[in-house]
Amino acid sequence: MGNERIYVCHTFYHVYVTCLKELHLLHRASLSRKKAGKGSGEAGRATLVLSKMSNDFSPILERAKKCPLFAEVIEYDEKRDTFFEELLPLRKDTGNIFKNMINRIRFCRRFPELQEPYVPVDFTKYDDIYVFCDIDPVGYYLNGKRIPFHAVEDGLDTLADGDDAIRDNRPFFAIKKWMAQAGLIYIRHGYARYCIDMEVNDLTKLKHRHNKMIGVRRDALAAELTQTDKELLLDLFLADAGEIRKHFAKAKDDTPQVLMLTEPVCEDRTMRKKLFLDMVAQYGTVGEKKARIYVKQHPRDDVDYTDVFDEDVILLDKNFPMEMLYYIEGIHFERVVSVYTHLDEMEIADEKIRLGDAFMDAYEDPEKHWNSRKL
Repeated sequence: MGNERIYVCHTFYHVYVTCLKELHLLHRASLSRKKAGKGSGEAGRATLVLSKMSNDFSPILERAKKCPLFAEVIEYDEKRDTFFEELLPLRKDTGNIFKNMINRIRFCRRFPELQEPYVPVDFTKYDDIYVFCDIDPVGYYLNGKRIPFHAVEDGLDTLADGDDAIRDNRPFFAIKKWMAQAGLIYIRHGYARYCIDMEVNDLTKLKHRHNKMIGVRRDALAAELTQTDKELLLDLFLADAGEIRKHFAKAKDDTPQVLMLTEPVCEDRTMRKKLFLDMVAQYGTVGEKKARIYVKQHPRDDVDYTDVFDEDVILLDKNFPMEMLYYIEGIHFERVVSVYTHLDEMEIADEKIRLGDAFMDAYEDPEKHWNSRKL
């Protein structure tokens, strides 16, 4: 067995997209067995790395190890830069742009060295390395060690709202971009020297594009799924799909069904609870009918909502990606509501409402959520 592909995931959604990509390779290989060989997409040739830095993957860990898509599943005790005290002075603003840049160069050299003891695999043994959210430490590590890798868009159409790489590196972005391409500093979203390409869902939605960006439509990958593929995904992400189905058993009445999506917005958790309570109050009626409300908690939303909503609101488990609802037969909503989650691909809802900054302004200082979307 060769070491073909390795994926570094930080969220359940990342694992979901990884599965879509692997299933696509399997389907392509099955259509052209004569071309099978290196990188052919044979089952079980990929390695899945689950970072413990920002997500608890324990609910799916054992199931992932049994999933036929992966030869190996490895946990990664990835460390943020704040874990290493010697890096803290290098992140402080000295008030002098030249001193700041020297410190940034030193940071980008030292951080990979400090990260190395925690890296659980030898990345040089893999043909293709895929990193979701390349601003995370693994991106710094690979680039610092001069190991080529592919960056993959963190969420669905994340870059459609603006490129944080540009925002983070103002002013003098052109100079910093050149420095990143020369390998002196690190910039996310494909600007780094050893990033081969930056994969996004839809190139046409981007306000800013560069020559490393490539488009891979996730809805096109999902459209290839067979019923067997869908059951594989449900078995991986849901401990009991039957329990989820019970929530969505067709009601005998004509009560409309509405899905609300929580997100890890608002640093103030009390304000976050108020935000989603208000969302339910404002959008929980369809026409003149009070809807049956389902709240799908975001996997990285760490607020406990068990005592927040009324008892008639159905709180869905946080430990699976929202997309699993697409693959459970019979699920349909009259309306789905989110703050920033893109809903274009949600075909199981009639009305899609993405509230955006105008809604968020009432719950948080606008500067905290405007800057990245002004670009």
